[in-house]
Amino acid sequence: MRLQSNYVEYKTPQFRRLTDDQLARIHNASLEILDRTGVCLYDQAALGLLKKAGVQVHEENRVHIPPALVEWALSVVPKRVVLCDRDGRRVVPLEENNVFFGPGSDCPYVLDHRTGERRQGTLQDLVQGIRLCDALPNIDFLMSLCIAADIEQQEVADRYQMRAMLMNSTKPILFVTTALEGCVDAVEMAEIVAGGAEELRRNPICACYINVTDPLRHNAEALQKLLFMAEKGLPTTYTPVVLRGINGPVTAAGAVALANVGELVGLVLAQLKREGTPVLYSGGYHDALDMRTMVAIYEAPENRGGRAELAHYYGLPVFGLAGASDAKIPDQQAAAEVAISLLVETLSGVNLIHDVGYLESGKCYSFEQLVICDELINYVKRFMQGMEVSEETLALELIDEVGHSGDFLGTQHTLKHYREDWYPALLDRRNFENWDAAGRKTLQERARERLDEILATHQPEPLPSDVQRSIDAIVDRATG
Repeated sequence: MRLQSNYVEYKTPQFRRLTDDQLARIHNASLEILDRTGVCLYDQAALGLLKKAGVQVHEENRVHIPPALVEWALSVVPKRVVLCDRDGRRVVPLEENNVFFGPGSDCPYVLDHRTGERRQGTLQDLVQGIRLCDALPNIDFLMSLCIAADIEQQEVADRYQMRAMLMNSTKPILFVTTALEGCVDAVEMAEIVAGGAEELRRNPICACYINVTDPLRHNAEALQKLLFMAEKGLPTTYTPVVLRGINGPVTAAGAVALANVGELVGLVLAQLKREGTPVLYSGGYHDALDMRTMVAIYEAPENRGGRAELAHYYGLPVFGLAGASDAKIPDQQAAAEVAISLLVETLSGVNLIHDVGYLESGKCYSFEQLVICDELINYVKRFMQGMEVSEETLALELIDEVGHSGDFLGTQHTLKHYREDWYPALLDRRNFENWDAAGRKTLQERARERLDEILATHQPEPLPSDVQRSIDAIVDRATG
């Protein structure tokens, strides 16, 4: 299957929770934390870049980054990032209100749709999940879905993930690695597919999702990957997670300000390494634990907004989260949380939305849920196109002609325009009698049937055999 550009012009106004004055206060608070409290960096190369920029290092690894350096970085970072499909076509332009959707990475469990069993993920799950993503028309980019527990050498499992994504779909990739070596190998694989390092830089088919220990403490692995990607001129996220009330203030404003500190550190370092390095702003996720259960929650309303609005305040493309659920199975809770979060994050203008299909607060992946999400994303995309108001759509002449009879069904106008409405593939609109006669199937059952059909019939476009062999060689080299 050859991927086509899959975005629409969103005409619905953008939703905002924060005013410009509030965003300015959060930005200034982040600058004060950077300058006053400072951050600890556990990598000498990162510290060296800041020293060269005139920043003093205290207590071996603590730096206080001045506001002027942050403002410089914000002035030179690209305000638009474009991701490409496997053939180098520029299909995911991250700018303005364009919104794209994809799965998440590294869930330890999958919900087996055939048995209903919650179990550890396997390499076969990973491959089948990527094939599913390749087939679903509203999933725009890839992530690695689950941890393949059956890979004997888990320290190189990220190479298997990258290989599976490159070989089983043409869609852009957001990859995750545990250490620098995995990042280097993933980029080498992508360069082979793209036709070389310069071609990959010009038309990036992948970006790296980097998790950071804490906004004030940046681990060596995250910093090393950031600087490597910057040296290559390739896009990254740089995401220090704040759990409200745990490693940051419980109040949303304080959590956003602190999370933004970590994001700005990555932004500064990337630009110092290579000015103009593309960075996808994430703001550092400000998530929370439910203080009654101490379980991490994905779908708290307090966690919505903030990140996206700061990104728009800075004029940067933004990486976000929606389409996930804290439910354990694809039930009513899962459908409600997915629908609300997808709509809210799209209205907020989040450009790259990940974790679609997550259950159990990020611990379990469900392919059934992903199929349901694909349908709901299509609904959201249609809603965001807005309403055309014109002479043709107001239809004043038609209204006058039909008059008080009120019968518009047989008119040419209806025949011309009725197909412009959105018609679902999974959501059921039949009357009760027809639904009953068809077996009273639930949404989950219909999604399961669609999933089985895709896995039985969809064949992703293969890579050339010599490219496959080169990628296999990198995996073999890593496994020793």
